[in-house]
Amino acid sequence: MRIRSSVTSISWIPSEAVSGAYKLPFSMGIAHYDQPPPVAFADLNALRALAGEDRFRFANWLSGWIDVEGGRVVGAGLDGDGVVSSTTLRLGLGSITFAPTIYPALRPEPEHRADGSVRFVQTCGGRTGVPAPRRVKRPPWFQVAAASAWTTLELVLHPDGRAEARLIGASRFPRHWIYDATGTLTQKTSVTDFKTWSTGSFGDHTPWGASDSPAIVHAVETALERQLAGVIMREGQKPAMRRLDAGETLCEQGAQGHELFLLLDGVLEVLVDGAQVAEVAPGAVLGERALLEGGKRTSTLRAVTPCRVVVAAEDKVDRERLLALAENHRREASGAHGRPPTGDGSR
Repeated sequence: MRIRSSVTSISWIPSEAVSGAYKLPFSMGIAHYDQPPPVAFADLNALRALAGEDRFRFANWLSGWIDVEGGRVVGAGLDGDGVVSSTTLRLGLGSITFAPTIYPALRPEPEHRADGSVRFVQTCGGRTGVPAPRRVKRPPWFQVAAASAWTTLELVLHPDGRAEARLIGASRFPRHWIYDATGTLTQKTSVTDFKTWSTGSFGDHTPWGASDSPAIVHAVETALERQLAGVIMREGQKPAMRRLDAGETLCEQGAQGHELFLLLDGVLEVLVDGAQVAEVAPGAVLGERALLEGGKRTSTLRAVTPCRVVVAAEDKVDRERLLALAENHRREASGAHGRPPTGDGSR
């Protein structure tokens, strides 16, 4: 019997994720942030089509199989591919497209483990062809080529048919979304760090130089939160933004508040009466209970990592959607969907 499964990462540049002088081309419309990728894709051909439409920067598709006889693995193999998009810059009435530099995929031999399972690992990535002159942290102290971006995926197949997949390493920029064997979005990295990435991700400090970096990964937001994020980030309207350092408070329990929050980057902890009841990741929409119940915050939101948060006026989202969000948070708090508890859902 052959057992097969796969895992995919799609990496893209979220709104306002670029900092420093490199933000200027994005502000001027020369370069562009990416629209969020789809929450599902059909197959590898669909993934390549998305790359041709300039929908993401690169993707890592890992597929593995095992042959099982009598409960034992008698054969194993790995398929995989890296898909890297070109980069188009708009200059006046025209544009120029830069082909990417695609690094060779790193695929160690399948690891047959003592419990009978087989572990597959694949690293894919590269860098844009756009010149990116910048100072860096180590010799030669200056680089012209862009920094390297990558993901490292792990897939473990068991003789009983179980499959486990996860992101075990990634560059600190851009954002990486993780999809299961059905092509459905399941997880995403929570923190992007453009400055650290742009000054440090080259040469020996990449998997091609035997150095990877761990990634902070959380479950995806709900479909309702995704819809609300689209409303809050509606094209053509520049949102109000707050940046928080780790340990900084976004709002205090008991304080008055009439804004809705959309977490763009980083991790926030939810505190009720001083105790942490949850952590939330990018895509979370917060603060609806204060808008519905007299303007008083019923929990404290504090940054676990540096965060970027959109602050939206209370009239940005209609009351019906706010009620649906509040009810969804209540269900999460009761564990109805198996997600981490979020206190009383009030936020």
